[in-house]
Amino acid sequence: MNKFMNDIIVALKGFGMGAANVIPGVSGGTIALLTGIFTRLIDCLNALMEIDTWKTLFKGDLKGFWQKIDGRFLLALAVGVLVSVFSLAKLMEYVLHVHPVQTWGFFFGMIAASATVMLLDVKNWKWKDVCWAIFGVILGVVICTLSPTQTTDDLWFIFICGAIAICTMILPGVSGSFILLIFGKYDYIMGAVSSLNWPVLIVFAAGCVIGILAFSKFLHWLLEKYERQTMLVLVGFVIGSLVKVWPWNDRAAIAAGNVLSGSAPGEMHVSGAILWAFAGIFLVWLLEMLSSKKK
Repeated sequence: MNKFMNDIIVALKGFGMGAANVIPGVSGGTIALLTGIFTRLIDCLNALMEIDTWKTLFKGDLKGFWQKIDGRFLLALAVGVLVSVFSLAKLMEYVLHVHPVQTWGFFFGMIAASATVMLLDVKNWKWKDVCWAIFGVILGVVICTLSPTQTTDDLWFIFICGAIAICTMILPGVSGSFILLIFGKYDYIMGAVSSLNWPVLIVFAAGCVIGILAFSKFLHWLLEKYERQTMLVLVGFVIGSLVKVWPWNDRAAIAAGNVLSGSAPGEMHVSGAILWAFAGIFLVWLLEMLSSKKK
């Protein structure tokens, strides 16, 4: 296979990762694992944190630096991710405003299914494992309960959202978009992408870059030394955070959606929410089946 065709394939895999990270409940890390590039991606990120890598750049050896970070792979992957995010953001913005209950039902189903998959992956449960999971549930409920529905749009907060969200985007089972939901910034960021709000996008991207460079080594160490405890807290956190994506949380958004979609005033779309929740569950199940075969 020639290099150009290989770049196209990597970009398509990046497109899948970008689509996953736009949708809360589906992890870009899961797509990377499914498509067989997860380890290569982690190696690239670790290479970016190696002092020797940057020494090569400062010596003027651009070719050596490019090879150390697997630059061709990273560039193709980044192009695929960016094309995916920018092409899907407008769709997500539309469905959140016009069909909020069905959309949140879809998200709820995916997130609940993802948490279930993560639970089933844990074998040989012990009491301390249960304690770690319960701690995660409590943490998720507390953070989601205490976090306001509306958070500041100041650029410093956008930077923090990007720095934290990017770290979860590379973890299988945890969605970066889900973190934006918890921070109350998912709709805002999708709107910024859709309308090309460059100040917000640049600050968010800067947060992503700083976040992944600052925490990739720590994440690598944490998963290497305390993988079981980390995953148990994460799955508990996801379960506890389901209170944030309950489809009928925002009555004002539902009323506005009914007006935009031409539905009857006061319509709660229960059947639609249930249907789309099952669609979300099925999507996660399908991805898990494919991922299991890949493993």
